[in-house]
Amino acid sequence: MSEKVYIIQPVENNKFQILHEEAVALIDSAGAEYVGTTYQNIREINPATYIGSGKTEEIKAALSGEETILFNGDLSPSQMINLSAALGGQKVIDRTTLILDIFALRAESGEGKIQVELAQLKYISPRLRGKGAALSRLGGGIGTRGPGETKLETDRRHIKTRIRALEEKLVHTEKRRSLTVQRRKKERVRTIALVGYTNVGKSTLMNALTDAGVFVKDELFATLDPTSRSFEIEGVPFLLVDTVGFLQDLPHHLIEAFKSTLESAVNCDLALIVCDAAGDYETQLSTTLETLGSLGFDSPYLVVMNKCDTLSAHVPMPKNQIPVSAKTGIGLNELKIKILEALQNEFYNVKLLFSYLQMKEYGTLRNFIYGEKSVYTDDGLEVTGRISRENYSKFNAFLADIP
Repeated sequence: MSEKVYIIQPVENNKFQILHEEAVALIDSAGAEYVGTTYQNIREINPATYIGSGKTEEIKAALSGEETILFNGDLSPSQMINLSAALGGQKVIDRTTLILDIFALRAESGEGKIQVELAQLKYISPRLRGKGAALSRLGGGIGTRGPGETKLETDRRHIKTRIRALEEKLVHTEKRRSLTVQRRKKERVRTIALVGYTNVGKSTLMNALTDAGVFVKDELFATLDPTSRSFEIEGVPFLLVDTVGFLQDLPHHLIEAFKSTLESAVNCDLALIVCDAAGDYETQLSTTLETLGSLGFDSPYLVVMNKCDTLSAHVPMPKNQIPVSAKTGIGLNELKIKILEALQNEFYNVKLLFSYLQMKEYGTLRNFIYGEKSVYTDDGLEVTGRISRENYSKFNAFLADIP
């Protein structure tokens, strides 16, 4: 039987409805059952319980006593404990706890599991106040997954020791990741990062472009660990990286927790910011750009409007976007053309001529020619194709046409 979750939705600005819809989707993604919501206009935050005593009594009376209470915002450690007590001892979690819970479900790689457990312990640690029942009410999120399964009576020193151990492990994994990034830079593999909101179809788009076979499911944070696959456009090789999805008001410390994982997006040559054409794409785009900006992102990007096959023909779309359907293949050829155009300064279209006495040089250099087409003539071998900017000087002696 799935856990029942009741939402307390604070109404503080005009984003509350979007946040509520996301909360319901998060509950579903966590494998729980949404059973209802109380909306509360917030004129003044109660320092003890965030919401007033009158509203807590109203909520308490409406509940059966078996629900987990999701406060769809962030609560301080004391507010979480006090709100739980005011509601008769029912388990209270906040938005961050629920997201961490889903992260714990989705992480599969060693680094992902380390990042999730570290983020959970750092979030739970200051909330370990009191004894007995007060601690048990804070035992993780829905289903108390991840470190929530550990007895919370464990003292703070043990948690701090575990945090230090996880941080040391993360340092080692980040060093390995750094070496991988350096190797890619040395080999000059152009990296394209898929970034954007969770559940907008990034993994489906990766499968469509690369035949990657990445797990796809219609739920938030279906894939957490980054996935990279090689693919070519007109003979030019690229590395496509799928990253963890973003969410409205994703807590900053969660972004920090996955900073190393998101390095592939920050250090990419081109980002494809994927939005759901049938959804609130303006919020999705602004949230993504804001999150990337907080990480120091300054790479060029293209806005890709996925799921365009679900729209009617007359729905207006923003300028300079690329409509595609990763599911049906609509617009993928246009997307590939736009990718090459966006990276046109990285490659040169060239015509090369190797005399028959220069076949050895041709054999050495041909691996640097992309989309090669060759024709034998009376004078030698005529080659057309693309070469990367950093390899251009290698071909000076063989250029038939200067680009």
